[in-house]
Amino acid sequence: MKKGITTSTAEKKETPEGLWSKCPECGYICTMTELRENLFVCPKCTHHHRIGSAEYFEILFDDNKYEVLFENIRSKDFLHFTDLKSYGKRLDEIWAKTDITDSIRIGKGNLKGIPFMVGCMDFEFIGGSLGSVMGERIARAIDVCLEEKIPMMIICKSGGARMMESAFSLMQLAKVSGKLSQLTDAKIPYISLQTDPSFGGISASFGMLGDLNIAEPGALIGFAGPRVIKETIKKDLPEGFQRSEFLLEHGFLDFIVPRKELKEKLATVLSLFKN
Repeated sequence: MKKGITTSTAEKKETPEGLWSKCPECGYICTMTELRENLFVCPKCTHHHRIGSAEYFEILFDDNKYEVLFENIRSKDFLHFTDLKSYGKRLDEIWAKTDITDSIRIGKGNLKGIPFMVGCMDFEFIGGSLGSVMGERIARAIDVCLEEKIPMMIICKSGGARMMESAFSLMQLAKVSGKLSQLTDAKIPYISLQTDPSFGGISASFGMLGDLNIAEPGALIGFAGPRVIKETIKKDLPEGFQRSEFLLEHGFLDFIVPRKELKEKLATVLSLFKN
């Protein structure tokens, strides 16, 4: 008792990283294999863990077969923006660390035999922020949809617009909204799936412009964060404020779909649109 821990540091057993996962909602601990088999949904409380584009593509596309488009378009530091470090250096560091080339990846494949275009944001790339590359990739994906009559879905997972690109970033809101109106004119469905979190310029534009606006359970969706709103209006916010269930109740969403049912539900919806 007096000596305390007697094990030397050399004898200490290290647990390899990435084998276990702890649910941030209920604290349930399970293996990563179990969590992956459960599509990254907590087996105990059904909390939906944040996942990236590769995992969504695996869930949605038949036999995990899809083509990734427009990877050649890359961000550029037009404004020579510098905060703690230059934007150019920040981009180089992210590209060196990860395979992701920007905050959205465009995948084209089949969902239950139906040709489908999916743009999925990656939060780990500068918070899934909307920059000129995201706008351009979505615009080009829409051009392919118009040409080949393919329905489109964007999976939103973002903190908002990318400040390092200033007005270039903000112009993407109008640009993508304009391109989506072309899909509407051509009577091609556009579905917006909002996941945790969907904020800022994303929710202020194409995140809420879907023919169907859907969300995962418990996703945080809004424009400004709850803390900012609370400080502005000087009032306590209702319980569950800005969660997908609250938004569904107030008419902002068409339905909430658990991740395990996502593929089936989309296949049903797309076949109904088609016929």
